[in-house]
Amino acid sequence: MAHYKANSTNSQNFELSIDGKKIGELIYKKWYSFQAEIQMINGRHYALEPKGFWDSKIELIDGSNTILDFKMGWKGIIIRTFFNNKEETYLLSLKGILRTKFILFDTDKRELMAAETDFKWNKLNYDYDIETSSDFEKLVNKELLLLTILHCINYYITIVSAA
Repeated sequence: MAHYKANSTNSQNFELSIDGKKIGELIYKKWYSFQAEIQMINGRHYALEPKGFWDSKIELIDGSNTILDFKMGWKGIIIRTFFNNKEETYLLSLKGILRTKFILFDTDKRELMAAETDFKWNKLNYDYDIETSSDFEKLVNKELLLLTILHCINYYITIVSAA
């Protein structure tokens, strides 16, 4: 198990860290946009691009290759990864009494990750506490997946707030 923190540096950017060490950043082009960029600490850059009718699907692009996509489903957000030419599917679902916890499940319905939202009224933004399972820690590109999951959660909050 590992414990990650995602802190909003302003209303548009989030820094992901573990044990106080920065892993990467999720950067939005503008407020309430579904278009974003992920910058990893190793210098790699990825683009999150909305696709489809009403931006119903978001793709994570590495150069010209789609390496991940997600869209809303009836039970939550369906995430498909294409890391190392292997497709995996996950479900990000909202749980908890106050509906502030997002849980990531694999196809065997095992809980891989839990992200607890923490709304900061004084800054009008969110921070996240993220706990991962040992199975999650074995995943390829787990940090990139975590930053994309932050975008998924922000996407969900924006869609629900607009409704």
